[in-house]
Amino acid sequence: MRTFDLSPLYRSTVGFDRLFSMLDKTVGFEGGPTYPPYNIERTGENAYRISVAVAGFTDADLSIETKENRLTIRGEKQTNEEKTGDVLYQGIAARTFARSFQLADYVKVKGASLENGLLHVDLVREIPEAMKPRAIPITSSGKVLNVKPTKVAA
Repeated sequence: MRTFDLSPLYRSTVGFDRLFSMLDKTVGFEGGPTYPPYNIERTGENAYRISVAVAGFTDADLSIETKENRLTIRGEKQTNEEKTGDVLYQGIAARTFARSFQLADYVKVKGASLENGLLHVDLVREIPEAMKPRAIPITSSGKVLNVKPTKVAA
């Protein structure tokens, strides 16, 4: 019997943690580009951070775009005509890339920063008030019973 790994889905989506944890026990797939390396971390109950290793890129070389529920980070090294010498070994990859992440509903980009060769993109899940659970008062024989709302997992 084959075993599958859902880690590629964890790497390219934000906000679907619970769904993929359930699916992780059954089915998954492997593959996809690996450059540039990145981390996805949960920084709060409704907050996430994507950190992309972009050594050698400046903020002018990078672009971040959101369209519908897709976040795309692109990097294109600006050509520098000045050469100070011949490169004997180039271990730092500075190739053009485009990395996309599928965002869950109501996940928005809060901001981005570039520090120490890492591009940090902060995300937040902002659920509209109409979509949040609310308690409905129950009336019985003309009396209103107090009902406390329970915490519902998002």
